[in-house]
Amino acid sequence: MHASLTTSSQGRVTAPHERLDGMGATPDDRASREFLAGIHVGDLCSGTVAEVTRSRGVAVTLDGFSAYPLGTVWPADVSWRWKTAVAVKVGRRITAEVVAVDLDESRVRLSMTATENPELWAFLTSRHRGEILSGTVAAIERFGVFVSLDDGPDHPVFPGVGFITIPELSWRHIDAVSDVVRVGQHISCEFLQFDDWNGEARLSLRALQPDPFAAFVEGIAVGRTLRGHVTKMIPFGVFVRVADGIEGLVHLQELTLMPGETPEDVLQVGDEITVVVTEIDRERRRLALSQR
Repeated sequence: MHASLTTSSQGRVTAPHERLDGMGATPDDRASREFLAGIHVGDLCSGTVAEVTRSRGVAVTLDGFSAYPLGTVWPADVSWRWKTAVAVKVGRRITAEVVAVDLDESRVRLSMTATENPELWAFLTSRHRGEILSGTVAAIERFGVFVSLDDGPDHPVFPGVGFITIPELSWRHIDAVSDVVRVGQHISCEFLQFDDWNGEARLSLRALQPDPFAAFVEGIAVGRTLRGHVTKMIPFGVFVRVADGIEGLVHLQELTLMPGETPEDVLQVGDEITVVVTEIDRERRRLALSQR
């Protein structure tokens, strides 16, 4: 017989054998199970902070059960504004939302971010993968783009609730983020997931654009001869651009080299060469080429 699973408000599923805190074994206490049986995902629970650790988070003695702490707040669920050690102290009273209940381990996982930022929490937990969200580019960083969403609340720390990582900006290789978007530009993106560590809506701009690789490989097959330009040289081969936004790898053993020669001896970035398609990996969007 399979034990039951409890689903959190973020759509995560917690299996009974999965520890919620990693703090060691919990007594198999009937009283604690009976107490936790009345608690459900989405409930608000109050209690007193019993322990604070940087790696394991916060242990909470819940109101109504004082024998030992049943509540756990993971570090990511403490605050989007402060570090765990700053946000809570032993003895502090807190109120947090239940995101998972584990009756077998006598533990309940709590989120203080849900009660610290109720409007933002409600907004993010109600989003669905594939949903289209619109907003204005609020800031461009080397690691991605912040987006101030039209229908979203403000973020307590970042310039926008939406965030696009560099790979999700475009299907094509980009040298600079400014080649794709600019601050103040209004864009539409696809919602990927709720990043509960930062309290962000992870977005994809490229998901709303046609994939050039999928279109390209529809018209070719293994054995096809192509012309392309060398774009990058690496220890185990070279990358060759065979179409706009499409690059393939010519492995070292597939290069036409004389004994003792290296790729740098015969090729340079920008050189035009003839290659043959040896493998098409549609799932991983990879193209293997050969110069032989």
